[in-house]
Amino acid sequence: MALLAAGSDEQRGILAGRVMLRAPASGDYAAWAALRGASRAFLAPWEPTWPPDDLTRASYRRRLRRYARETRDDISRPFFVFRGEDGALLGSCILSNIRRGVAQTGTLGYWIGQQFAGKGYMGEAVKGLVAFSFDELGLHRIEAACLPSNEPSRRLLARVGFAEEGYARAYLKINGRWEDHVLLGLVSSDWRQ
Repeated sequence: MALLAAGSDEQRGILAGRVMLRAPASGDYAAWAALRGASRAFLAPWEPTWPPDDLTRASYRRRLRRYARETRDDISRPFFVFRGEDGALLGSCILSNIRRGVAQTGTLGYWIGQQFAGKGYMGEAVKGLVAFSFDELGLHRIEAACLPSNEPSRRLLARVGFAEEGYARAYLKINGRWEDHVLLGLVSSDWRQ
């Protein structure tokens, strides 16, 4: 289960196992750019094409402004994932496309730096974000999608409790190509069991 950590709104985070999730801040730029840069070849097959200026400070500032606007408008909750023992930035989790009204749902996305992959950190982070989404945001459902060939991601989502619900052809443009995706979902009542 995830616990909300005390602190100012900017520092407040979610404690989940060995990791802490908190909103990205301007002071995270150097660690974020270094981790993304070092992991570029590892991440590229699973992500949209990076813009040429993606790792610049100006691009990062634009990203933070967008995150702040989307959080304020209740359509997204971005988090950076940090290792609890030393504060190392591990990756990021985001709940985006939050829809209220009769849907009460959001879409989960995440990435982890290559050097931290396969160590269970992202599973703990996703569990923390799921608990936050259901317990604090009051969502009813969380959706996720991944490439059929992304076995580590499919296994992670299954361990957390997501069920494969469908298959979407040419669903998202990943690494410059429209790619099919496996669609997964998790409903709050299933999570609570």
